[in-house]
Amino acid sequence: MANFVLAAGAWLGSWAWDEVVPELRAAGHGTCPLTLSGLGDRQHMRAGQQTHVRDIVDEVERHDLRDVVLVGHSYSGIPVGQAAERIGDRLAGVVFVDSNVPADGESFASHWWQGPAALEALIAGNGGFWAPLTAADCEGQGLTGEQIARLVGGSIPHPGATLTEPAVLARPLGELPATYIKCLLDGPEPSDDVAKLLTSEHWRLVEMNTGHWPMFSQPRELARIMHEAASAY
Repeated sequence: MANFVLAAGAWLGSWAWDEVVPELRAAGHGTCPLTLSGLGDRQHMRAGQQTHVRDIVDEVERHDLRDVVLVGHSYSGIPVGQAAERIGDRLAGVVFVDSNVPADGESFASHWWQGPAALEALIAGNGGFWAPLTAADCEGQGLTGEQIARLVGGSIPHPGATLTEPAVLARPLGELPATYIKCLLDGPEPSDDVAKLLTSEHWRLVEMNTGHWPMFSQPRELARIMHEAASAY
């Protein structure tokens, strides 16, 4: 069985995986849900993108984990993709959950739909942080009112430096064994950079008929897909 190290997207902490972890453990896997620096109960810590990469690598090394499946949701696909190449033969594979992916020398902001300057301005206008989710952001994503309340209620401002610092990759991301989960309510097609990676023989695409936060909307189905991914590595 695998050891899953799970990093949720912007604004969220380890609690985002609360309904996924029991399903993975019931299937016999180890689980390490992470709260990255500057978030959740680590909100007091300063963080850049490389801080988050180090958070993930440290978690693997501290617990001496083997057969590791790194899971990155949304923003966290960027640090997870970098950490994957840094843990060497401890890695079994990666699961990207409707996530961004790293490109050497580029940041999360590099691919912001309104352009990097627009996101940088939002961050600067909010004291160096990306303002947390609102209920309106969650509409049309397959979430119940209760799930939206939980998601929004737990979201906190996200440290802006993690979004503007560039990624550092030593080898092509397409060489990693990876499963990309596309959540269809958040858009029917992967982004262009993900679509290019999916042409690699090492990558496969799985679609979920839900929104951008499947750990809330369909946690059991998400855990099943993760289990199948781990079995394939």
